[in-house]
Amino acid sequence: MNIFLLISSILLAAAAGYFGYRAYILAGVVADDREYLEQLEFTYAMLLDRVQKSYDEMQRIDSKGAFESDDEAGTTFALLKQVIDDLYEEANGPKKEEE
Repeated sequence: MNIFLLISSILLAAAAGYFGYRAYILAGVVADDREYLEQLEFTYAMLLDRVQKSYDEMQRIDSKGAFESDDEAGTTFALLKQVIDDLYEEANGPKKEEE
């Protein structure tokens, strides 16, 4: 009976050690993933800001409406605006309609 208790205790201690080790390793993986996601969010926000500034500058350059919407420049404006809207929706959800 004492041998059974001793073997059971050793197996239980080994299992607890193994699961403790696995929990420690997984905690490190989760921490690394969190850092990666934070960096990804920062990069995404920076990208959205740069694209928005580029679009604003293009609108400033075309303040007189010299580029028509049916030419290449107008198509570029429309595509850039679509990219900005898509990035904004991905980051913040759909834009609310202004009344």
